[in-house]
Amino acid sequence: MAASAGADENAPWLVAGLGNPGPEYAGNRHNVGFMVADLLAARLGGRFKRAARARAQVVEGRLGVPGVSSTRVVVAKPLSYMNLSGGPVTALRDFYKVPLERVVAVHDELDIDYGVLRLKLGGGDNGHNGLKSMTKAMGPAYHRVRFGIGRPPGRMQVADFVLKDFSSSERKELDYFVDRAADAVEALVTQGLERAQGSYNS
Repeated sequence: MAASAGADENAPWLVAGLGNPGPEYAGNRHNVGFMVADLLAARLGGRFKRAARARAQVVEGRLGVPGVSSTRVVVAKPLSYMNLSGGPVTALRDFYKVPLERVVAVHDELDIDYGVLRLKLGGGDNGHNGLKSMTKAMGPAYHRVRFGIGRPPGRMQVADFVLKDFSSSERKELDYFVDRAADAVEALVTQGLERAQGSYNS
C-alpha cells in the first residue's frame, strides 16, 4: 500500500530536515537533516525563503518525473533549535494543509551504523529531541527517514558526539550518503513507503 493512502491526493508532502540553525552547527552530525534538505532544495531548483507563518525556511516544488509521477513537496528547515522542532513543523503542516501521513522528518539516528538508512511510519522517538518535540506537537504517525550516524566512541557523551562535525574519514563518504538519503525521500513521496523501504532500507 502506498504511504499516501487515505491522504488528500492534492495535498503536498512536507519534508522537514531536522537540525540546529546557525553556521556553528552546520557540519554537526545532528544537522544531517539540514544537509539532506539543502540537497532536495537544489533538486527542486529553488532557494530557501523565510516561511510566512512559521519559524522555518521553506522551498516549494515538485519531485519525481515531470508529468508522470511528480509530487508537490514543501521542503523545510525549522529555525528553532532541535528540541523545539515541533512548533515550526506543526505551523507549516497547518498552513499548507498537509495530512500527518504526508509529513516526513529527516534526522540523524544513533542506533544505526554510519550512512545506513531506515524509512518508517510512526514509532517512538528513541531519545531524539527533534522527534520528541514533533511527536508531542502532532502525534507519532508521520514518516521518518533515519540517517545512521552510529554510537559515540568510548565514553564520549551522546550530546557531545551529535554536536561534533563528522570526522574526516566520515566526510569522505558524506556527500554520497546525503545524496542517497535525498533519493530515499524522493522515492517515499513519489512511490510510497513500501517501495522506498525495499530500495533504501539497507
